[in-house]
Amino acid sequence: MDLLDFYKGKRVLITGHTGFKGSWLTRILTLAGAEVTGYSLEPAEDPALFHLLRLGETMDHRRGDIRDPEHFMKVFEETRPEIVFHLAAQPIVRDSYRDPVYTYETNVMGTVHVLECIRRSPYVRSFVNVTTDKVYENREWEYGYRETDRLDGYDPYSNSKSCSELVTHSYRQSFLDKQGCAVSTCRAGNVIGGGDFAHDRIIPDCVRAAAAGGQIIVRNPRSIRPFQHVLEPLYVYLLVAGRQAERPELSGNYNVGPDDADCVCTGRLTELFCQKWGGGLSWIERGDGGPHEAGFLKLDCSRVKHVFGWRPLYHIEEAIEKTVEWSKAWLDGADLRSVTDRQIREFFDHHFDHHV
Repeated sequence: MDLLDFYKGKRVLITGHTGFKGSWLTRILTLAGAEVTGYSLEPAEDPALFHLLRLGETMDHRRGDIRDPEHFMKVFEETRPEIVFHLAAQPIVRDSYRDPVYTYETNVMGTVHVLECIRRSPYVRSFVNVTTDKVYENREWEYGYRETDRLDGYDPYSNSKSCSELVTHSYRQSFLDKQGCAVSTCRAGNVIGGGDFAHDRIIPDCVRAAAAGGQIIVRNPRSIRPFQHVLEPLYVYLLVAGRQAERPELSGNYNVGPDDADCVCTGRLTELFCQKWGGGLSWIERGDGGPHEAGFLKLDCSRVKHVFGWRPLYHIEEAIEKTVEWSKAWLDGADLRSVTDRQIREFFDHHFDHHV
């Protein structure tokens, strides 16, 4: 069965739908025929993918702060979602050093507010909490972290996401299993793709430098991260939420990242971007004495592969190609909704072909 068939006509709520991943997920579910409600702050970036795709016209766009439980509960009761994806977060490591209290309020109590709405709502069948590969205690070792490894993020962002995992586990055991709501967390690696305009992220920095005709400045070219195209983890979130709704025993914690061959250092990623972009684009290393960030980070994704038969579709070169294609279309003034839709359909058609 085509994965997206499950979502046709389903009432789906996405928190953080105006963010980078949230915008792509919103569009996928809209194309699948779901009744999509989004609850989020306005996008922090300008430009923002949510506005470039004119997504507010295509779904039930609710403006709100996940730290406001009364308003969120009101939206929840009005829309009665069957499936909930929780993506709302303060997602930037360096911002979490600047404002740790806001980071914890959003990432921990925000999760509590979502889970509390689900606890009070008998119609939610499936919940996926999107966290991060940074939830693990980082030992800078060379093999991938497994779902059973110790949770203990170093910086306030990573630590708040570890707390979000623990909160989810408690609510699942204490309440949600008993009321028939399947619950999973997905710990995704670094995502790249068209439409990411965040600050302090390498690919948006590359796009900005290319657009301005300047050199790309790389802070930590030797840092290794599990980079993957944004559609890879979104496919897994949809896969997990759909399958566990029908088979609750599949609930759990799942790492989502690229194969080992595609775990590259930031310098290599930037070099590939320069090659795909062309025009003599280049990069230089320039550290800025910023706060601690993990040097080596890799995930063991054996579990999601074994349980769901999933495999990443794109290698790192293809992920960058798709990102460059989208970014050049943006600079050329193309219709970005049609570019995005084409990339979504290509990706899901290829996945469907692989599983037929």
